[in-house]
Amino acid sequence: MSEPAKTETAIFAAGCFWGVEASFRQVKGVLSTRVGYTGGTKDNPTYEQVSSHTTGHAEAVEVVFDPAFVTYIQLLDVFWSIHDPTQMNRQGPDVGSNYRSAIFYRGQEQMEQAEASLNKAQESTRFRGKKIVTQIVPASTFWPAEEYHQQYFEKRGLKGGGCHI
Repeated sequence: MSEPAKTETAIFAAGCFWGVEASFRQVKGVLSTRVGYTGGTKDNPTYEQVSSHTTGHAEAVEVVFDPAFVTYIQLLDVFWSIHDPTQMNRQGPDVGSNYRSAIFYRGQEQMEQAEASLNKAQESTRFRGKKIVTQIVPASTFWPAEEYHQQYFEKRGLKGGGCHI
């Protein structure tokens, strides 16, 4: 009998969570994802409450992964590639602090890797000297979004990617 896979969890906010989730679900080694809300002040917020910009939450994606197949650093590379981290509190047409760019780290190692990754991204030519505004903050309670938001594009037979670059 084989041992169960060792898993780790990462939490990312990069705009509308539908497209962010769809992107991470395509990564080999990602075992599961769920969209939700984190970084705010209200317990168990609803989509309507988060969208009112009064709770402080970000739309985020919780990614459970097997580090034997994909590393946290590789997930950070995906994170930087799927959105514009130089836009403050927005991604494309979606505006508000709930659409902010943020990495919610779980532990010292994730924090250090996230900071190194941000520095690497800032020094790259991709952002042409624009300042990255991504927050790197400790993970707090992750509140799952309503069921109709989970795997939104897949449930509708869409390829995804409509909410981010």
